[in-house]
Amino acid sequence: MKRTLTSAIALTFAASGAYAIGLDRSGQDIGVIFEEGTYAQLSYGYVMPSVDGNDVAAFGGGATGNAAGDYSQFALGFKHQVNENVSLALIFDEPYGADISYPTGESVALGGTQAMLDSSAISLIGRYEFGNGFSIHGGARIQSVSAEITLDGAAYGPLAGYNVVLDDSTEVGYLIGAAYEIPDIALRVALTYFSEVDYSFTTTENGAPSLDTDVTAPQAVNLDFQTGIAPDTLLFGQIRWADYEKVILSPAGFAAATGGASLTDIETGFGYTVGVGRRFSDSFAGQISIGYEPEGEDSLVSPLSPTNGNFSIGVGGAYSFDNWEVSGGVRYVWVGDADPETGTPDTARAEFTDNNVVAVGFQVAYTY
Repeated sequence: MKRTLTSAIALTFAASGAYAIGLDRSGQDIGVIFEEGTYAQLSYGYVMPSVDGNDVAAFGGGATGNAAGDYSQFALGFKHQVNENVSLALIFDEPYGADISYPTGESVALGGTQAMLDSSAISLIGRYEFGNGFSIHGGARIQSVSAEITLDGAAYGPLAGYNVVLDDSTEVGYLIGAAYEIPDIALRVALTYFSEVDYSFTTTENGAPSLDTDVTAPQAVNLDFQTGIAPDTLLFGQIRWADYEKVILSPAGFAAATGGASLTDIETGFGYTVGVGRRFSDSFAGQISIGYEPEGEDSLVSPLSPTNGNFSIGVGGAYSFDNWEVSGGVRYVWVGDADPETGTPDTARAEFTDNNVVAVGFQVAYTY
C-alpha cells in the first residue's frame, strides 16, 4: 500500500478528538514513527460541539444553553530514518483539554460554571527494527498542563462562585511499545503504553494563593492495527484505554469545604475505532470509519464533562503529488445522553439529550 492510503486513514484520528475518553483530545497518536524514510507532517483539527439540555423541574426546567465551546487541535511530527534498523521521531500534540462554559443567565442550576484545560506535549521516540517483522519503540514525553474551574449556579449551593486556577506545570513521563509487521499484506499491529504523569500545580482559590495541588494525568494503552484485505484496500482500527479514575482534583480549600471531594469525576474507559481505506489511483485514496465509546455505569456525570459515551462516523481522503501529500477528513459524533449532577448523594440537576459534535481535520505531509 502506498503512503497515500495510510495518510487517508490517519485523518480518522486527526479529526476524532471530539469527546473521546475523559479529557482525551489527540489520542496520543505516534503513527509518524512507522512512516517510511524521513518524513514530516502538520495536522490541524477544528471541533464544533452542540451539547445542551434543560434544568430539571426543581430549577425551573429552562434551557441550559450550549455548555461546550468550539476548539482547535494542532500537531506536528517529524521522523528520521537513522539507518536500516533505527529511526527517531519528534512529535508535538495537545493530548488533553476541556472547554466547558454554561452561559450565565440561562441555566438556573449551572449558569456560570466553567472548566478550561489546556495541554501540550513533546515526545521524543526511538524505534528499533529487528529485521524479522518485530520492532520495539519508546521514549520520553514532556507534558504541560494548566486549568481553571469555576462552579456557579443554584445547584452548587454555598459553593456557588468557587474558582480555582492551576498554573501551568510541566512534567515528564514515558512511553514504550512493540509492533509486528508483514509489509507484503500491509499488516501492522502496534501496542503502546503511556505512563502516568504526576503534577504539582501552583494554585489560586477564590483569588487567594493556596497550597499546591497534586494531580496525576492518566496512564493509557493504544492498540493500533491495519491489514490489507483486498488489492488497494486496507482494514484499520484502534482500541484505546485510559485510566481516568486516578485523575483526582481536590484543591486544599475545596477539599476542606467538601470533606475531601474531587472536582473531577471521570470514569476509566475504552474507545474503539474501525474503518476501511481504499486507494482509487496512484494519487488519491479515501476512507470511512466508525468510532464507539461505551456509556458509563449510569447517566449521572459531572457538569464539567456533561456527556456519556458516543458513536461516530468519519470520512476522509488524501491526494499526493511529487513528495507532498494533502489530506482532509470530517467526523460526526452522536453524544450519549447524560444528567449533570451535584451533591451528596449525587442528584441530577439537568438533562442533556440529542447532542452532537462535528469535527474536521487537515494534514500536510512531506517526504524527504
